[in-house]
Amino acid sequence: MFDKLMQVQQQAEEIKKRLDSISVKGEAEGGKIVVTSNGNKHISAIHIDEEFYKSSDREELEELIAVAVNKAIIQAENVHQVEMQALSTNMLGGLGNLFNG
Repeated sequence: MFDKLMQVQQQAEEIKKRLDSISVKGEAEGGKIVVTSNGNKHISAIHIDEEFYKSSDREELEELIAVAVNKAIIQAENVHQVEMQALSTNMLGGLGNLFNG
């Protein structure tokens, strides 16, 4: 039983590493603001088109950055859920074998 739990913990660590390497993006204003995140919801970059930056006001820019960040986080959450669902499926399958082996 302990071996199965250690195996699940190892799989969780592997998923965390994989999520660190997955890149997702959230965009606003037709790609003029792009926020990049990894699958663990860590924001790694924010890009603002220079011409858009020069022509927009502060309030508009702040609102659109928030929109892009939220979209990136939603994308990261979707990837995260898929990975965790795979782990749960593996874990439940493994726990079912605990009682048989």
